[in-house]
Amino acid sequence: MEGRIWTGEWYLDVGMLLGALLLDLAFPEPPRVIHPVVWMGSAISWIENRMLPSEESTKPFLVGLGLAVILPVGCGGLLWIAAAELRNLGPVPYLVFGALLLKTTFAVRGLGKAAKRTQHFLEAGKINGARLSLRSLVSREVKSLTIPSVSMAAIESVAENTTDSYIGPWLAFAMLGLPGAFGYRALSTLDSMVGYHGKHEYLGKASARLDDVVNLIPARLSTVLMLISGGLLGMSVGRGSQMIARDRHLTESPNAGWTISAMSGLLGVALEKAGHYRIGNGLAEPFPSDIGESVRVMYAVAGIILPLVTGLIVMRGFWGE
Repeated sequence: MEGRIWTGEWYLDVGMLLGALLLDLAFPEPPRVIHPVVWMGSAISWIENRMLPSEESTKPFLVGLGLAVILPVGCGGLLWIAAAELRNLGPVPYLVFGALLLKTTFAVRGLGKAAKRTQHFLEAGKINGARLSLRSLVSREVKSLTIPSVSMAAIESVAENTTDSYIGPWLAFAMLGLPGAFGYRALSTLDSMVGYHGKHEYLGKASARLDDVVNLIPARLSTVLMLISGGLLGMSVGRGSQMIARDRHLTESPNAGWTISAMSGLLGVALEKAGHYRIGNGLAEPFPSDIGESVRVMYAVAGIILPLVTGLIVMRGFWGE
């Protein structure tokens, strides 16, 4: 690695990204027993299960702060060592095994497939199947959701996870290679597991806030690319822009409201999480087919950002020389 934070051999990293994307589009996720993100989740669960819910906040917060720093840095450090060893074995092991590792940090096909599965259940009139399918996309209670509210939740998840599922990891990889992608995924996993209100709220406060900061740029880039994609697909960019200007602040997260309001305007549908927000108020409630439209936007965003990320990798390679 010649003392650099990451290798300057941009052509190998471009190949690694393209290889990882091909793996993602062509194959399902690796088995859980060998999936690095599952290992991260198991480590987080082990710690979470040993934290007793209480009124006391200092200890859980300090433990959570340590987690928010140690887990991403530790995962990034381990991947730096692993990738350095792979590079010492030669370009082919580095490229092949690096692509396999990178593939576990993002999901394009998986996000679209999960959303489309929910759509198919709804269109078949199988509301219970749709609710069960939705659990792979959202953490909210699904038992009482109606057809429109299931559609809303699926569309919201596609919109919000456009940032978390691939734009964020790809940007992190473009800037810091495999360590960056794994550090990003570790933080994102922390946020999704403990970064919410509840009995372990203080355990997740640090990771939630840090995740907000890390995603400030990716979320806004996702929003811009979503508008461009919607325009290319014949959707209303003007209405999307209006919803962003009006409703982006309605979510508790400083980032989620941007992509959700963009998707709301592009599709012309209201998106609501009961008791939390209603974005696109005044627009129609979505049909199950609107889930498929959101997936079209998501894939178009991936197609647009890929050459941009590739360009960043090239630039990073030349800067490192």
